[in-house]
Amino acid sequence: MEQSRSRREHPRGVSRGLGRKTRRCKASVLGLLAIVLAGSSFAQPSGYPNRPVKMVAPFAPGGPVDVVARVLAPKLSERLGQQFYVENHPGGSGNIGTALVARAPPDGYTVLVISSTLVVNPSLFARLGFDTTTDLAPVSLVGVSPQVLLVHPSVPATTVKELIAWVKASPGQHAYAHAGLGTPGYLAGEMLKQAFGLDLTAVSFNGGGPAITSTIGGHTPILFTSISTAAGHIKEGTVRALAVTGARRSAVLPDVPTLAEAGAADQESEIILGVLVPGGTPRDVIARLHREIVTIVASPHVRERLLALGFEPIASTPEEFAARITWEIDKWARVIRAADVKLQ
Repeated sequence: MEQSRSRREHPRGVSRGLGRKTRRCKASVLGLLAIVLAGSSFAQPSGYPNRPVKMVAPFAPGGPVDVVARVLAPKLSERLGQQFYVENHPGGSGNIGTALVARAPPDGYTVLVISSTLVVNPSLFARLGFDTTTDLAPVSLVGVSPQVLLVHPSVPATTVKELIAWVKASPGQHAYAHAGLGTPGYLAGEMLKQAFGLDLTAVSFNGGGPAITSTIGGHTPILFTSISTAAGHIKEGTVRALAVTGARRSAVLPDVPTLAEAGAADQESEIILGVLVPGGTPRDVIARLHREIVTIVASPHVRERLLALGFEPIASTPEEFAARITWEIDKWARVIRAADVKLQ
């Protein structure tokens, strides 16, 4: 199967456009923008915020979403003069905490910090308990992180083209590891399979740690994973990096080409981190939060923390983030449909 020739422009959140959009995609963008721009019937006290603000991290403590929420919270507290505090509401691949925010009063006192599950889950779950494009209002992207394509050193491939040829030479004989259905590594693997017609088995593990351990051991010789997870192992030589999935090379792995540079165009995928509030939140509250988050993300300390987590700091306007969300939902819906993933 030849690789798809249709190219879709990648909206990174600041200056890139959407490229081609379906009618559904356009409608969703308009819906998100309406949320951002619309006023609210809720009376909004002057001088927001005038009481503590809850930041919801819909995952367990210790992961990137939780860490970023706990980086942003004290900075927002300092700048806005009220306490911003983090609550973890894990479960349902992020759906439980996200639904809590979607159903909260649209007054700016409940804030969501979220990752790529926001744009993947609409295609993985039959019922989310909320509508991503109407029940939530984007505030800003915070950062994006490409993944890295790894192979065990025994794999006779030093380029992506050689890896594809190796897999095609033995259909159904090779496997790639991933951290669970619907995770970024799983989706990147399925997208590569679909683009090149690869007969490659997906093997699920309970998290990124066990997945890379299996690849290091040579049991599942191929893996897409986060750069922060892989960097130390690449340096030690226990895995070989073939490409990164971003639009440009990673500062952490400057010698590793992008998939496009390696001959696999239209394979870009990044993990996103962003901030949203309930749909209908007054636009002046969204604007206030946006201004402060942009300033915080640009500060040296926060930039360093994000880079240490493997994320490129990127602040966006609410409208740019809305467009990015719609673009990502549409993109992963196509991949998930083609992979024939059963809805949860």
